[in-house]
Amino acid sequence: MIYNFCRSVLRIIYKVLFRLEAIGSEHVPKEGGVLLCSNHLSLLDPPTIGILLKRKVHFMAKKELFDVFGFGWLIKELGAFPVKRGGVSKESIKTSLTLLRTGHVMGIFPEGTRNKGDEGGIGKRGAATFALRSDASVVPVAIIGHYKMFKKMKVVYGPPVDLTEFKESGVPDAAEKATEKIMSAIAELKKNS
Repeated sequence: MIYNFCRSVLRIIYKVLFRLEAIGSEHVPKEGGVLLCSNHLSLLDPPTIGILLKRKVHFMAKKELFDVFGFGWLIKELGAFPVKRGGVSKESIKTSLTLLRTGHVMGIFPEGTRNKGDEGGIGKRGAATFALRSDASVVPVAIIGHYKMFKKMKVVYGPPVDLTEFKESGVPDAAEKATEKIMSAIAELKKNS
């Protein structure tokens, strides 16, 4: 209820302020676990990725945010769950895998930090590890624009990335290679959009 209300309000705000447009949302599966892997430009990115989709998107958020009176409750209602600063805890890994295995959608920024450069950053293995351990569909996402008032922003969803070749047991550096494939798909979306 709260998620749908906030999503509707944010859709209006983002459409007016940033002229936000979604391209390729049909690539996001209508059911089953989905991992949305996106470049990361700003603190405004999580809503950008999720508000134009019909499915609820869950994100990790710094544990400290949940300690802020009222705000912690709100972001929890909006699908966020806590992660400790300085690394992903066992609890946040367990929560992520449970969400994906039970058919939910989770957004993640494989770079791990904001990167405003057009060249893109280096992905960390967390997203690929979640994907390989959960069998969730991996949808690359590119956020294009700079969050300037009344300037057009786009969020582009690409076709799911096939990681089947890395799921075989014994594939050396499977998570590393899967990460490279995910990051290449994001870079391709940015370049061609």
